[in-house]
Amino acid sequence: MRRLIASSLGLGLIPRRLWGSDSGAGTFGAAFAAGIGGLLLWANAPWWVTLAIAVALTCVALWAAVPFAHGDPGWVCIDETAGTMIALVGLSGPAWIVALVVARLADIFKVLPGIRRAEGLRGTAGITADDVLAGLYGLGAGWLVTALI
Repeated sequence: MRRLIASSLGLGLIPRRLWGSDSGAGTFGAAFAAGIGGLLLWANAPWWVTLAIAVALTCVALWAAVPFAHGDPGWVCIDETAGTMIALVGLSGPAWIVALVVARLADIFKVLPGIRRAEGLRGTAGITADDVLAGLYGLGAGWLVTALI
């Protein structure tokens, strides 16, 4: 059960089946969050619903990754799903897209302040914290775009 949840309902397992590597699994997890976020936009859900889902996903990520916390297995992507949901809170239109892209790039390249350090935390905190921080950077970028347009 935890493996299914940790892999964002199996999405994190797809890259290994397709190209024999976990490379790209995080993007599958982020795409799952984008799908959820898109449905919330379509349904005109208030911002706090997205926030509640992001917080719940973060808690689930911390729980689901416990058996796999001996490293950060590539197929564990519920953390990317949680971080991406954080990036989308209260945004729409171009700001939503910018937040999504910034969060994903921040997680992949880990060059923004604190992300690499967050990844170095022990256990599930390290698995999840870098993605949460990347999501916060994405959210900040989205708010900046909102303020400018």
